[in-house]
Amino acid sequence: MSILDDSKIIKKIDKSGMLRLIESFPEQCEDALRIGYSFKLPDSYRRKYNNVVITGLGGSAIGADIIRSYIADEAATPVFVNRNYNLPAFVGKDSLVVVSSYSGDTEETLAAYAGAKKKRSAIIAVTSGGKLKAFAKRDGYPVITIPGGLPPRAALGYSSIPLLILLAKAGLIGDKKPEINDAIDNLRRMRRGNTGKKAALELFGKFPVIYSAQDHIDAVATRWRGQLAENSKTLASSHAFPEASHNEIVGWENPRQILRNFIVVILKDRGDNKRIAKRMDIMKAILKSGKVKAVEVNSGGEGLLARIFSLIYIGDFVSFYLAILNGRDPTPVERITYLKKEMAKI
Repeated sequence: MSILDDSKIIKKIDKSGMLRLIESFPEQCEDALRIGYSFKLPDSYRRKYNNVVITGLGGSAIGADIIRSYIADEAATPVFVNRNYNLPAFVGKDSLVVVSSYSGDTEETLAAYAGAKKKRSAIIAVTSGGKLKAFAKRDGYPVITIPGGLPPRAALGYSSIPLLILLAKAGLIGDKKPEINDAIDNLRRMRRGNTGKKAALELFGKFPVIYSAQDHIDAVATRWRGQLAENSKTLASSHAFPEASHNEIVGWENPRQILRNFIVVILKDRGDNKRIAKRMDIMKAILKSGKVKAVEVNSGGEGLLARIFSLIYIGDFVSFYLAILNGRDPTPVERITYLKKEMAKI
């Protein structure tokens, strides 16, 4: 029996209960749907914007990236995800700035909040509390309050679905309730399967490089990279096609000794551009000729949102089971905690 099928070993390593959090993702999305539709957007926010900027870091930013990618073919207003202390120069009084910090205390995000306030932008906060909620309440900005107590990376439903509903309420996109419900139903079906174990075994002891198409799935590749880092304590990299086939494809020659320990994961969706899908196939053949293993992970489900969330769900399980193979509790992130303590001394 594989270690990944031994519940006693898994419970011993997973001391903080990350598996339970991953498994409950469909229910979290359902709760996030409720929160999103219960939020009352002030009438003054239903107006034309030059741009929408969602500012956040880590788990609070990846939800924004996923939504940005999902609505790319529909939103006529540019949507930009900002991961920095400063906001772009184009942000102004005709910008909608969504400030997303799960804890409410992310220093980069609080700095961006101050910048948006100074620029007199329309501001909405998405947070579980902390300084961000206090500042927004003090300054009279709307707040979407989400439940606290989770690792930010395990709160993806809360950082994405209310945002999607918010953009619909602001008139920037159409209502997505049917698509969200479809995605939730698909996640529940997936949970009954043996999701992620085989891929985790293939990734064990390797350096994963995650590839996807730029259209709609690029943020999923970023999510995989982040989950492998935080849950599995495994370094990985990610890139998107077609750009990868204009530069990175050449780099798969050296250093040859190290490349033997690499593995490529290609995230595929039936909605991928046919020319990009062909580029992926050619890339896979090139890797095979260089004795670099490549595995494909296909999305499942009907609608685009369901397919995006299916790849995310698979990646979360892969990162969990790889953590078990590495003998590491997936939840603690000691180095991030250490970095924050050191930054607090400045």
